[in-house]
Amino acid sequence: MSDIAPIETDDAPSNDNPYSQGVRAGDTLYVSGYGPVDPETGEVIDGDIQDQTEQVLNNIAAVVDEAGGDGLADVVNVTVYLTDLADYDRVNDAYGARFGADPPARACVEVSRLPEDVRVELDATAYLGDSTN
Repeated sequence: MSDIAPIETDDAPSNDNPYSQGVRAGDTLYVSGYGPVDPETGEVIDGDIQDQTEQVLNNIAAVVDEAGGDGLADVVNVTVYLTDLADYDRVNDAYGARFGADPPARACVEVSRLPEDVRVELDATAYLGDSTN
């Protein structure tokens, strides 16, 4: 399919692993999983689980913006990965503050470990409408 394009931006973390920050396929954008990494330093940010969730959401929004979307407003599905479900309520607080009254569909799972031993990671799918953006 010629309507598939990788999305890359300096406003979200990148690394040498073999995956794209996002992939646009027509009107749909698939955003890779992100931990709470500062794109400028490449380091995991300091802060509690809410601060870290906020950083993850910033990273996802940056990829959506780069693809021609409207940040988190275009996100339709999210998967949340937590290393400790005891963080669930605090992650929900940060997540809910960013998505408001009409949040996307979502799944949340507890995992044994995440890269760089972070406590939270999210991936997302966004609907971008007209694929000619």
